[in-house]
Amino acid sequence: MLNRAAPFLLSAGDRVLPLATHMPFFLQRFALQRSLNQVFAQAMQDGLFDILERRWMRLQVNDLNLSWCLSKDPHSNRLLIQERAPVEVTISGNWREFLLLASRQEDPDTLFFRRRLQIDGDTELGLAVKNMIDSLDSDDLPHWLWQTIETLGKQALPTSN
Repeated sequence: MLNRAAPFLLSAGDRVLPLATHMPFFLQRFALQRSLNQVFAQAMQDGLFDILERRWMRLQVNDLNLSWCLSKDPHSNRLLIQERAPVEVTISGNWREFLLLASRQEDPDTLFFRRRLQIDGDTELGLAVKNMIDSLDSDDLPHWLWQTIETLGKQALPTSN
């Protein structure tokens, strides 16, 4: 069922996701902080996000004109989202490239080497974040979420690399 709906969902994403630009930032922050801290609870507990402790990175989705600053609060062991912060590194790209990264349909090194995703600023921190993302275990995600991400990622693969 999801496989048949994937092309429609990707096409809908191209039309609907840009509307998030009009969502007030406090709603974006609420949704992202809550979701990310739930989804990555085990990874946070395992210390995978410790590289962001007291450090800020910007995640920038160019084609949606959206960006968020992320850090890890050492006291609450939770991810924090801010609109502006003293970022040390920015990882940017279009939303489909981030989907390919999250779904593991394309190797992260390939996405960065081909400049489909870019790291600007502290490249050492950026590479550490890239490696951290690559080391996240899909088994820690709810099954339905991983299945959705993986299916959409397969559909988003370019027809010729």
